[in-house]
Amino acid sequence: MTALEDRSPASRRTPPDLPTFTPETDPLDVVRWALKAHPDLLMPSAFNLNGVVLLDLAARAGYRGEVVFVDTGFHFPETLATRDRLAARYPEMTFVTLHAGAHPEDGQTPPDLYASDPDACCAVRKVTPLQAYLREKAPSALLNARSRDQAATRADIPFVETGGTRVKINPLAYWTRERLETYAREHDLPVNPLYWDGFLSIGCWPCTRAVRPGEDARAGRWAGKGKTECGLWAGDNRL
Repeated sequence: MTALEDRSPASRRTPPDLPTFTPETDPLDVVRWALKAHPDLLMPSAFNLNGVVLLDLAARAGYRGEVVFVDTGFHFPETLATRDRLAARYPEMTFVTLHAGAHPEDGQTPPDLYASDPDACCAVRKVTPLQAYLREKAPSALLNARSRDQAATRADIPFVETGGTRVKINPLAYWTRERLETYAREHDLPVNPLYWDGFLSIGCWPCTRAVRPGEDARAGRWAGKGKTECGLWAGDNRL
């Protein structure tokens, strides 16, 4: 059974006249379809390169909803500054920070949990806050910035995923890193400066390093831990 043949509750919220998207479909067309099909669309973001490009595309398509960021307490200062620059650039959107002001000594987790059990750390500091917010808001669909070339775990994602709790829409599914970089430069987007230093996927500072030549974009996340996903998009508690 394919994703579009799924008959879960989320899939029943997908209109039967879903367009026939192809790998060459313009992401703007995907976003425009998403806005019509899911007026309650919500966008989670960590403000990586993909996320910054998607924000600009969404603004061009007319998105005026929420952009939800989870402050784990371990983000690089550059990430928080990028969030603030984007919020100023796109005032038509509502930027929501969950657990604003979180910090490593806030008592949410043992100080070194990220080293001893990164799955548990991600679950408490990132997945649980966002899941709780989504239960409250109950959007029928999420607009997210994943792409196929980020990691092997994302190599087959389609434009529209209908299995699970809610529809997930991936307008950048077929865009390569080179194409994303070109778009960002052409539109003078405020990309996290760490990206240009080799941090091709930027998460929490204890669990993120620069990517080495020949590695995929997410190889610098939880390096040596046998982990490439925080749990938002894969695993039992995925969105």
